[in-house]
Amino acid sequence: MSGEGTGYDAARIEVLEGREAVRKRPGMWAGSVGERGLHHLVFEVVGRAVNRSGSVDVTLTSDGGVRVTDEGSRRARVATADTDDPAVEAQLTSLHAGSEPSGRHIAAVGDHIGGLFVVNALSSRLTAEVQRDGVREIQEYERGVAVAPPAAIGAATGSGTTIAFWPDTEIFETTWCSFTVLAERFRQVAFLNRGLRISLTDERPAGEARMVRFRFPEGARDFVATLDAETGSAIDPDVIGFEREEPKMAGTMEVALLWSGSGEERIRGFVNSRATPQGGTHVEGFRDGVAAAITAYGRKRGALVAYFEPYADLLGEGLTAVVSVKLDHPEFLGATRGLLGNPEVRGCVGEAVRDHLGTWFEDHPERAAEIVDRIVRVIHQD
Repeated sequence: MSGEGTGYDAARIEVLEGREAVRKRPGMWAGSVGERGLHHLVFEVVGRAVNRSGSVDVTLTSDGGVRVTDEGSRRARVATADTDDPAVEAQLTSLHAGSEPSGRHIAAVGDHIGGLFVVNALSSRLTAEVQRDGVREIQEYERGVAVAPPAAIGAATGSGTTIAFWPDTEIFETTWCSFTVLAERFRQVAFLNRGLRISLTDERPAGEARMVRFRFPEGARDFVATLDAETGSAIDPDVIGFEREEPKMAGTMEVALLWSGSGEERIRGFVNSRATPQGGTHVEGFRDGVAAAITAYGRKRGALVAYFEPYADLLGEGLTAVVSVKLDHPEFLGATRGLLGNPEVRGCVGEAVRDHLGTWFEDHPERAAEIVDRIVRVIHQD
């Protein structure tokens, strides 16, 4: 089709670069100009903080801003970038400052698209402060443009980074973040990253500020116990859980599960701290492992083994589980990253679950018998 026939030619093409491109098409970079996009900005800043520090504080300020403070690392700096650790200034002003976060050691708090650069471009105002080597440095921006060069403003009492930003009312339909949505995501990230401490404070309501703090020393085991408590059933004191590094899938796995009084199956899958609501090979491997362990134990007890395989979908009744894998090279099926596709993960997780659960059955014969007998009853009822 010719340009002449459509009234469109090369001279009409609008080439946008840098912050101009982000501000012109904000939905492309933040996902939306509504609440979802607003939360995306928060997750971008918090994600950077979580991956640099074991302690992160997030505050929703009374004037509509968001402040994220971390204890940081000694490598953080406002300026003077290097290849491996781009300075805060570089991250705020360059879309390509450093590669996109990836790998098993990175917690994906949000959908990383443009990092601090996008947050800066879509904020009416942003300040970055770094404490390092006894010096406090600060720099301020307006709609992505530096107001002045980075400046030392005094002595530092510690180390870390504070990013404060005010989402641009010219861009977003609302600048009111949901405390509930943010708190739930931060709680989830804390569950999936053992020992991480993260707090959320809301200074906006009239009266006293509200605050939540999250830290879970037992990681996925704490997650499963909490999920089970939410069903209203009694928490089994024996949450079954294990962690394993597996070179064959270039990553690690953390699995926790329990059977409780609830008849509901609740299996949650995560990849690099990101939820996979459609499941994938890690969840399939988990199911394979559970089925194999139950079948082996049932065969040993002579418990109607022939019924187990045709009714594998019933083995999870009353089962609450978290299956979290952290991979160097996750492969997702579809654009939403909701379905893990790495084929080797299924076999690795399946084998690990079968072995660990089988050992647990041997060590806890009374509980194992209860679980198998319950499954047999469910199959007979079906």
